Amino acid sequence: MTSFIRSSSFSFAVTGLCLILASCGSSPKVEYDYPSSSQSKTDPEMGSLFEGATTLFSSGGEKKSVAAELPVNGYMWRAALETFSFLPMRSADPVAGVIISDWYSDPLKPDERFKVTVYIMDRDLRADALRVSAFRETRTNNNWSAADVAPQTNRRLEDAILVRARELRIADQAVNKD
Repeated sequence: MTSFIRSSSFSFAVTGLCLILASCGSSPKVEYDYPSSSQSKTDPEMGSLFEGATTLFSSGGEKKSVAAELPVNGYMWRAALETFSFLPMRSADPVAGVIISDWYSDPLKPDERFKVTVYIMDRDLRADALRVSAFRETRTNNNWSAADVAPQTNRRLEDAILVRARELRIADQAVNKD
């Protein structure tokens, strides 16, 4: 009886292994036709993601600004990404206007970490269309616990984004005058 059980177990194991190996068959090789860098510069149908300072897509020589293409203010979007470029990003959704960073620890303060969430809620460059939430944690005995964030921190981060967004808009207006 035990030899029957052993041979049955061995048979099931071999059959299972064969099924697994059979399912690992090679898939057809897929090749993509990417444009060369020279083609993207000369082909008028090929746009560039951020040509110049704020062009999102161009086709047939017509330029469209970031602010016209994104459902949120393009200047605030770029300013937020630039302001928090040192943070590891968890997600950035331009359609919803949400940027979520991952936790970041300053090498000089390894027992403290923070992350930010940015909400851009409108297409207009206005202070009330932007919300920043900063979160801070401290480590004690190898456990992270929530810590208070100074009330003015969120406002200062919002101000930094708004100042940079205004700089980007002014630079864009200067370029488009020419």
